[in-house]
Amino acid sequence: MKVLLEIKDSKAEFVMELLNSLSFVKAKPVDETKKQILDDLKEAVHNVNLVKQGKLKGKPLKELLDEL
Repeated sequence: MKVLLEIKDSKAEFVMELLNSLSFVKAKPVDETKKQILDDLKEAVHNVNLVKQGKLKGKPLKELLDEL
C-alpha cells in the first residue's frame, strides 16, 4: 500500500527518520514537481465529481481542446 503524508517542514526530518527505522516501510520524499502534479490531479478529480453532482458546470470538449 502507498500512503502520501503531508508533514510540517519542521517535523519532516524526524518523521522520515522514524519511518526509515521501520524495516517494513520504504519512505522517500516527494519532490515539489510531483507534489504539484498530485495536487492538480486531486483538484481535477474533485471538479469532475462536482460536475457529476451538478454543482459545477462543465466545459464542452471542443472548448477544452481550443484552449490547448
